[in-house]
Amino acid sequence: MPPSQLKQRDYTPAARGPLTGLRVLDLSRLFAGNVLTQILGDFGAEVIKVEPPGGDSLRDWQTAGVSTHWKIYSRNKKSLCLELRRPEARELLLRLLPSAAIFIESFRPGVLEKMGLGPDVLHQHNPRLVIARISGWGQDGPYAQRPGFGTVIEGASGFAAINGFADREPVLPPMYLADGVAGLYGASAVMIALREVEHNGGRGQVIDLPLLDPLFAILSPQAANYRLTGKTKKRTGSRSGNSAPRNTYLCSDGRYVAVSGSTQKMAERLFRAIGRADLIDDPRYRTNAARLQHAADLDAIIGAFIAARTQAENVAFFEHAEVTVGPINDIAQILADPHVIAREVVADYPDAEIGALPMHHVVPRLAGTPGSIRTPAPRLGEHNRAILGELGLDESACAKLIADGIVVEDTLRTEKTQSGF
Repeated sequence: MPPSQLKQRDYTPAARGPLTGLRVLDLSRLFAGNVLTQILGDFGAEVIKVEPPGGDSLRDWQTAGVSTHWKIYSRNKKSLCLELRRPEARELLLRLLPSAAIFIESFRPGVLEKMGLGPDVLHQHNPRLVIARISGWGQDGPYAQRPGFGTVIEGASGFAAINGFADREPVLPPMYLADGVAGLYGASAVMIALREVEHNGGRGQVIDLPLLDPLFAILSPQAANYRLTGKTKKRTGSRSGNSAPRNTYLCSDGRYVAVSGSTQKMAERLFRAIGRADLIDDPRYRTNAARLQHAADLDAIIGAFIAARTQAENVAFFEHAEVTVGPINDIAQILADPHVIAREVVADYPDAEIGALPMHHVVPRLAGTPGSIRTPAPRLGEHNRAILGELGLDESACAKLIADGIVVEDTLRTEKTQSGF
């Protein structure tokens, strides 16, 4: 690999964010909950990952032996490792509740209740507590007890049915789409519920956060369109069902560009740029509705022009013509992109294991009280003694809890599971 052009950033432990003073207890596993609490942690919340012996399964998602998912999505967090199958450990958790504002869990519906930690019990210890319950299908309904990994939800939600090309099988996303969307919705949900508590005098409440509902919510007005037409949306590849031209086009160097003519003026500007001003008055391409009907023919015309030039030449040409165009970048191109570098969309952060780890910067960007990456992802149980010390447990008491297997001492997982797509 070429030397990194990314800016080297330091962790800044003293940085204060707008959520400073907010404590979050995160019992979730894998991706959705970690995305949710990573966002809160980036903006100053104290996120305590309450992990089981062996740790959050996200630690097992490794590439080249490195837990990159864990390192990125558990930054700005602390780790407390409790054996919650033991009543003594559950009692410790309950003792932490009064200091927390938000509680996140992702057990199968009903498991928290079987542990004696259902919302009624949690609210007895802290009536103002906001509880987010992440699951695949929701806390009730016929499918509540079904396994709910994102892959299943990406199929059941309707996403896969409209993703890909009409003459091929439905395509699942090559990333954790359902979990990621749920995590984003969840971060806003807990803050909405917290405002009700802090500003409107309300009580704590439960947020039912399945993976299904948020993903369906972003899939456009398919239900309304089906009700109006009786037709289901078909797979169209990179074409749009709403505007044309819109597609990806192959360049002479084997790379691709994305072009969008989603307004009438943009489409006309594109036609002039490629030397086909005659298309503006051609009945087949005069209006957006007509262009949609003849999208394949239009793609052939645009594609032939683009195929004669490299990706960089096409981007430069169309940008000069003020046509909406962009490169289809792979990760190598993204890391070398001058805009990405200048904006610090990605930055290198010190990492004890590999030296420097590139990760996305804080999103979104607040001008007055920006978030920050203050601490690296924790080792398993790294903060056991500090957190238990807040409960009045001295060193000998902590040592006994560890010896009894109620609290698990700092350790790193040894299992190696390669992740990739």
